[in-house]
Amino acid sequence: MSNKHNFQLSSKKRELLEAMLQEQGMDSAAIQKIPRRKNVASIPMSFAQERLWFLSQLAPESPVYNIPAGVRLVGSLDVATLEKSLNEIVIRHEVLRTTFAKRNAGRVQIVEPSLKLKISEIDLRAFPASVREAEGLRLVNENAEKPFDLNKGPLLRATLFRLEEQYHLFLITMHHIISEVWSITILFRELEVLYKALSAGKNSPLPELPIQYADFAVWQRHSFKQEVLEKQLSYWREQLGGELPVLQLPTDKQRPAVQSFQGAWQSLVLPKSLTTALKNMSRGENATLFMTLLAAYSTLLNRYTQQEDIVVGSPIAGRNRAETEGLIGLFINTLALRIDLSGDPSFRELLGRVREMALEAYSHQDLPFEKLIEALSPERDTSYTPLFQVMFALQNAPVPALGLPALKPGLPLSPSEVHNKSAKTDLALFIEDSTEGLTASFEYSTDLFEKSTIARMLSHFQTLLESVVAEPDQRLSSLRLLPEAEREKVLVQWNETQADYPRDKCIHELFEAQVEKTPEATALVFENQRLTYQELNARANQLAHCLKKVGVGPDVLVGICVERSVGMVVGLLSVLKAGGAYVPFDPAYPKERLAFMLEDTQAPVLLTQQSLMGNLPEHKAHVICLDTDWEAIAKGAVDNLARNVINENLAYVIYTSGSTGKPKGVAITHRNAVAMIHWAGTVFDEQDLQGVLASTSICFDLSVFELFVPLSWGGKVILVENVLALPTLQAREEVQLVNTVPSAMTELVQHKDIPSSVRTVNLAGEPLQSTLVDEIYEHGVERVFDLYGPSEDTTYSTYALRQRGGPATIGRPIANTKIYILDHYLHPVPVGVLGEMYM
Repeated sequence: MSNKHNFQLSSKKRELLEAMLQEQGMDSAAIQKIPRRKNVASIPMSFAQERLWFLSQLAPESPVYNIPAGVRLVGSLDVATLEKSLNEIVIRHEVLRTTFAKRNAGRVQIVEPSLKLKISEIDLRAFPASVREAEGLRLVNENAEKPFDLNKGPLLRATLFRLEEQYHLFLITMHHIISEVWSITILFRELEVLYKALSAGKNSPLPELPIQYADFAVWQRHSFKQEVLEKQLSYWREQLGGELPVLQLPTDKQRPAVQSFQGAWQSLVLPKSLTTALKNMSRGENATLFMTLLAAYSTLLNRYTQQEDIVVGSPIAGRNRAETEGLIGLFINTLALRIDLSGDPSFRELLGRVREMALEAYSHQDLPFEKLIEALSPERDTSYTPLFQVMFALQNAPVPALGLPALKPGLPLSPSEVHNKSAKTDLALFIEDSTEGLTASFEYSTDLFEKSTIARMLSHFQTLLESVVAEPDQRLSSLRLLPEAEREKVLVQWNETQADYPRDKCIHELFEAQVEKTPEATALVFENQRLTYQELNARANQLAHCLKKVGVGPDVLVGICVERSVGMVVGLLSVLKAGGAYVPFDPAYPKERLAFMLEDTQAPVLLTQQSLMGNLPEHKAHVICLDTDWEAIAKGAVDNLARNVINENLAYVIYTSGSTGKPKGVAITHRNAVAMIHWAGTVFDEQDLQGVLASTSICFDLSVFELFVPLSWGGKVILVENVLALPTLQAREEVQLVNTVPSAMTELVQHKDIPSSVRTVNLAGEPLQSTLVDEIYEHGVERVFDLYGPSEDTTYSTYALRQRGGPATIGRPIANTKIYILDHYLHPVPVGVLGEMYM
């Protein structure tokens, strides 16, 4: 190997080492030391303290900035020595006896000359042994959530929960304005040293601190003059300039107008083999583990949101000077890392992008986050955090064990055992790198996410990481996200909808079978007219014989342009009986639209009324008027026609507006319609179907349900001009089921026009808000169904029985229907993640 090659390798190693040091907030370069302050009349807050003080004023009772750290102590504990050791630390670190206020000189920190801290002791030995641990942890969390008063202090408290004579839970809680996670480690290490020394009757062996946190605050204010800030700001303005993306994670709950910062925590221990593979991969790509995990996290967010421009906040220690390494205080800084995922790159390519972006960000890490916010002045939105909505941190130095003489090592309480029940952002991923391997934890907003969603997200992250190390050259869209069990569920189990239905029957044959069963039952009500099944069948047969004589047969299109009437229902049935397929035309349509539809269908026969003839455009169809021609039609036979159609023949063609605005005909066969009708008979019971309001224009496929479902199952169709005419309907108290759109139902609800007889409401065609569902239930309705489906899939594809106060959902596929939710690349998306519906 040449010397030149050796030099190149060592350069890469030095670059990687430099990156690792910078990730820890340290710097290998020699820099000027921070001096002690001299006779400062008032001590300013540091930039970070000032921002935290401001945020705390907005929600003074919130525990969001409490930092709890707890350990289990087993053995003979000298509480007095522990308390004395803690007070030595309070004397040693001014910041632990500091309070904060707004004075004439501005926002200042006030260092008290002395502070005597008392460890609160709570004895739980009176509780039964079986519940003592749970009660202890409950009280630990209750204590961790108690707010601090920044004006009065102290901003540190210590509590000891005694569960047994030699078993304690020891909790330290500090406000973030005087501390962060690195400070906890310093406090615990000093506590160990002091407890050991004081137990042996010795004085503190700890050396004097070179400076205090207040010295750092004064120096920071003095050092970061405008010209210094501008050098750093120019980079960040370029990185974060323009319109910043707002990450739109799919949520379980509606986002509140104002963040409450209520949160929770969930963790997942990753397999050691995966940890090893990730570290090996990072070394091979000349990247740090932080960079690899950040690239993976951004991939997860991309797959959840389909967004390609994502900003992730990441804390950095900010202790890049020797004199700050041993100080307790708020040194942490936050970097806004903007990640480019455009073009669906391979993971290896994305890691390269992240690596370069991170190295540049590290070299500009000295700019206080508060100054960045001030300079960029992002648009304020109380429902989102500014600049970024998610965070990521790799914690190489988690809260340590507390080793005290005569006690077993005090193992730390995990965040799942003690947490301040808050979240600063929508979602934050914390990964702990310990001797046991990697532990991934999500801190999440409980205003937005359910526990089960976060558990799935952790599972998806692990699956993604496994895919990354196995196939780093795969494009992001192709990396596995779903564990095999979830993939099986969304692709197979949720689509197991197979059900028997009369596959050899046509729509009119279902009706004819019902005529045989209940000939005298009422089939159709319109105004003051009532027709039995036998009467309706006879009229439809008479017209069907007439249609057959003029050439109507299988797949022959028959236009029907009539006003809502008994004749309309007779006309639809007669077309089906003759073997044709009906094409509904609304008399209110403009002539241009009717002309297009007549030309497009080339329908050879048109059913209409004499009164409407003047509204029709020129056409070549044979016209039958159901009003003036009925006397001749009524002379025809009343018996059913011989079967001349099969279930694969067309039943109807309904025109939709079309995606281009040009009407588009959707052709549906008898088989598809019969499958839907049969499914409906298994969901809606006999009482529901005894009064189905038919209020939808036959030009919309909701009418297929309203007319043919009740007529196929022995129900009763109550025909009305439109749903808003329900209050004046003669047969209003016979209505059992209303099938309409949410906007129309809103009108009925607002005017209290839902008859007391209505027990079931079906809503489709528009998004259904939960508030409307709740209002409908308040009117005494027993069931509210949310139905969805494009015309191409025969009226309905999915359905859900919506619950009072329940989530908004369109439910699952109806019988014999398969639904897939896929991303842009036709891969199945996780449960709860946005995608496009394929059926």
